[in-house]
Amino acid sequence: MKIIGVNDKKTEREFLDVVKLIYKGDENFVRTLDVQLKGIFDSKQNEFFQHGSAARFILLDDNGKTIGRIGAFINDKKAYGFDQPTGGCGFFECINNQEAANMLFDAARNWLVAGGMEAMDGPINFGENDNFWGLLVEGFTQPTIGMQYNPSYYQQLFENYGFKFYFEQVTNNLDLRKPFPERFWKIAEWVAKKPEYRVEHFKFDNAIKYMNDLMEVYQEAWEFHENFKPMSEEDVQKKLDGMKDFLIEDFVWFAYADDEPIAFLLMLPDMNQIIKHLNGKLNLWSKLKFVYYKRRKTITRARIVIMGVKPKYQKGGIESAIFWHMDKAMVNHKEYKDIELSWVGDFNPKMRALHESVGADFAKRHITYRCLFDDAKDFQRSTIIAKDTKEKVVAREKND
Repeated sequence: MKIIGVNDKKTEREFLDVVKLIYKGDENFVRTLDVQLKGIFDSKQNEFFQHGSAARFILLDDNGKTIGRIGAFINDKKAYGFDQPTGGCGFFECINNQEAANMLFDAARNWLVAGGMEAMDGPINFGENDNFWGLLVEGFTQPTIGMQYNPSYYQQLFENYGFKFYFEQVTNNLDLRKPFPERFWKIAEWVAKKPEYRVEHFKFDNAIKYMNDLMEVYQEAWEFHENFKPMSEEDVQKKLDGMKDFLIEDFVWFAYADDEPIAFLLMLPDMNQIIKHLNGKLNLWSKLKFVYYKRRKTITRARIVIMGVKPKYQKGGIESAIFWHMDKAMVNHKEYKDIELSWVGDFNPKMRALHESVGADFAKRHITYRCLFDDAKDFQRSTIIAKDTKEKVVAREKND
């Protein structure tokens, strides 16, 4: 077997097409669009190259057939926020062979070591963690857009190599055909009656305002999380540009207290229900197929990608009010049967509690692993988002 770096069109095509071998006969697999995957490793398209670097490798068997792939990357903004400088690996695909997997992991590791790294997380994305993040270990059903899917034997390949459990990611499913718990609605109605609060959905005509509101809430809601990095206007604009063709206005909600943005929820249609039929291509024929399946209302589920509430407004029921408005809006989208709430890490107990309160059922479990290159180093799990973030913010405001 032999490792080769991806450095031309031929090796890039092999990197993309190895999934044909790995997922042959797997009805749940949805091939990511080739253009999207190539864009992640294109310095002209992926803004993470402004503060990082990436490499790709494929593995050939003794007959020259591609049997695996892996990507490795260093995000300089995050790498040095840990006890050991930490890079990442992702987009791993491999036959069920530990020796082959080890060669791929070694290729990523050696590249990272050359870049000054002392550990690697995986499988992760060279981008934000709302896409292609974590190894699926439970709930092997068709993935929603952006969610990681892989064969079940990958867990053994990772753990046998030396990857250790860094954090767990749970995805829950909300069946829109079932009523929300009565207690949840009572809280929502109570909040809705408060005159200082209002909830409204996103509107393209006022996109800049909502972008700024989202950044403000995100900044405060996530600032106490490990290695937090604030969003920039450029980040949000790029995400909006990438979603504008399928973003639905009343799938994105904002809550305000006396005109101050205090919470948001971002939900997207599950485009994978159409992408599944495109075999990774985005040519004229696939575009025609896309329009065909969209008109047939093939999409019957949505994915809540992220939700944030400013700490001083947490525990006040504002999340319930947002879900109340969202549920009312779904009457206009009768083809939708399910909403996937993905994903919530075990480092975020408050959001996990919210998922339980809306009556969502367990759907999937992913694990993000970390591998320390020096076995003598002390391994530590991901830190928990402080439960007292509200108290911290209130105390800080009193001192200012």
